Amino acid sequence: MAEARIGIIGGSGLYKMDALQNVREVEIPTPFGSPSDALILGTLENTPVVFLARHGRNHTFLPSELPFRANIYAMKQLGVEYLISASAVGSLKAEAKPLDMVIPDQFIDRTKNRISTFFGDGIAAHITFGDPICHNLAGVLADAIAALNLPDVTYHRGGTYVCMEGPAFSTKAESNMYRSLDATVIGMTNVPEAKLAREAEIAYATLALVTDYDCWHPEHDNVTVDMVVANLQRNAVNAQKVIQETVKRLSNNPPYSDAHSALKYAILTPLDKVPAATKEKMGILLQKYL
Repeated sequence: MAEARIGIIGGSGLYKMDALQNVREVEIPTPFGSPSDALILGTLENTPVVFLARHGRNHTFLPSELPFRANIYAMKQLGVEYLISASAVGSLKAEAKPLDMVIPDQFIDRTKNRISTFFGDGIAAHITFGDPICHNLAGVLADAIAALNLPDVTYHRGGTYVCMEGPAFSTKAESNMYRSLDATVIGMTNVPEAKLAREAEIAYATLALVTDYDCWHPEHDNVTVDMVVANLQRNAVNAQKVIQETVKRLSNNPPYSDAHSALKYAILTPLDKVPAATKEKMGILLQKYL
């Protein structure tokens, strides 16, 4: 069923890719339920890609309600090997200003109500996750931003993304605690998305789009939806340009990624001891190891 090696997940404000051509929608059922929306297949820079609106095109899912496993499994079913996650975030550092872009290289997981693995039901696996972002894919993303030289965009390479449960924004005490951990941005959606992508052996990188300062900032201590939405709309235009340039570069020179063999030494259960129903459910994730 391979359709596209490059996948794009659009977060708040990025519900479609205007430059997509030859567009068709596909409904992909998975053993983990239905994805957030139909997946959009098309071409960018003459390269096949698949796009998914993370929250649904009408933004109907809260972060905690997102069908993370279905979203990643569907991407895997369509042949995705490189996944670009565009995500709205708040800033925890003065230098990461609203409308800036951040390419984080670390996560702090503060979620508590989410299933963060495909495994279980008779099969145990433990992926390594010390470096949760594919360094080479993040490099392509950074090079794309630098090459575009967008006049109103400053980007920051590296940094830590705190993923909180939500849907409420942080308290000031929480915001200052995250700052004491030297975190750069805060969002609600990249975990367990990044963990599941690693289990699916998909290279993953985040394009974090700063909409506002988190509430630690004395002059920006009341985050409102209106403020966030206005900046989301401005960010979305630039994000699409960056993603388009990234796709072109990936198509011309797809990089090596450790993620593509993440399960090689991660599965502890002998595969001949895994229940048949679990093997069937895990299907496409296990096929090269069976």
